[in-house]
Amino acid sequence: MSPRITMAVTRRVLTQLRRDHRTMAMLLFLPTLLMTLLWWMFKDTPAQVFDSIGPSLLALFPFFIMFLVTSVTTLRERSSGTLERLLAMPMGKLDFLFGYALAFGLMAALQSVIAVAVSVGFLGMDVVGPVWLLTVVAVLDAVLGSALGLFVSAFAQTEFQAVQFMPAVVVPQMLLCGLLVPRDQLPTVLSQISDVLPLSYAVDAMQHLMVSATTGEVWQNLVIVSAFAVAGLGLGAATLRRRTP
Repeated sequence: MSPRITMAVTRRVLTQLRRDHRTMAMLLFLPTLLMTLLWWMFKDTPAQVFDSIGPSLLALFPFFIMFLVTSVTTLRERSSGTLERLLAMPMGKLDFLFGYALAFGLMAALQSVIAVAVSVGFLGMDVVGPVWLLTVVAVLDAVLGSALGLFVSAFAQTEFQAVQFMPAVVVPQMLLCGLLVPRDQLPTVLSQISDVLPLSYAVDAMQHLMVSATTGEVWQNLVIVSAFAVAGLGLGAATLRRRTP
């Protein structure tokens, strides 16, 4: 793995995204628009309603948006033959994957900063813990979505198939992350499954920051989320094919 080649891949991806205005707008502003819609829905209800479900969705929205965009973009590179030409050059799989991860990680950082700033500063979401740490959780959650998107794109042949992975990878995590039912109130088997799903720990970190200023548990959850993201990139490197089928 070469830092120079990795950065070259990152610049290439960022240049492509800058030219794709619709994708750029979706990456940067869709989570913010969804959070605003959520606030509007509960505008005439007690503030505690928005504060109770907002953090979970602030973790969820960046995750599934980055998962979708990354999986489809990577698959497009492979189906167009671009990936095969790139890997024919003196570039390793990790250069490609970490270049993509870094590019989408930068987009995730911008996306999360905007979403958190609007949610806390303009929509009035009440945060007891540090706001900057709330942003870190959102960024890592988006990076996790990118890593899993890179991984699952290796198993899809078309963009439609890449989208089909969302019900298999994203929806179960949405249902079991504590958004609908607290994880400690789930049936035993579902609670055990929830314990091995990365989104659960991102949601736990968000919810903890809303009620407590202590950060020890948050950092533990962030370590777990980061480990899943690194594992996703490693599995993506292992399954990335140099030749287009």
